[in-house]
Amino acid sequence: MTETERHVRLFRNGRNQALRIPRELELAGDEAIIRKEGDRLIIEPVRKGHLLALLASLEPLEEPFPDIDEDLASLDEVEL
Repeated sequence: MTETERHVRLFRNGRNQALRIPRELELAGDEAIIRKEGDRLIIEPVRKGHLLALLASLEPLEEPFPDIDEDLASLDEVEL
């Protein structure tokens, strides 16, 4: 075992199987995503707000957006 590994016991919590995560292996936040790959469980913290931080760090676009309505018929010409 490496220093990032710990032997833990599994136990029942109602109808769920559970384990206690040792303090030195705790995940940040209060939510996680768990998935199974073969006989391994992978647990990752949910990282919130990273997309907003990334978007805030981007430079504004200088190029104007194209007029996508340019070739469309006007609403007066559309038959319903």
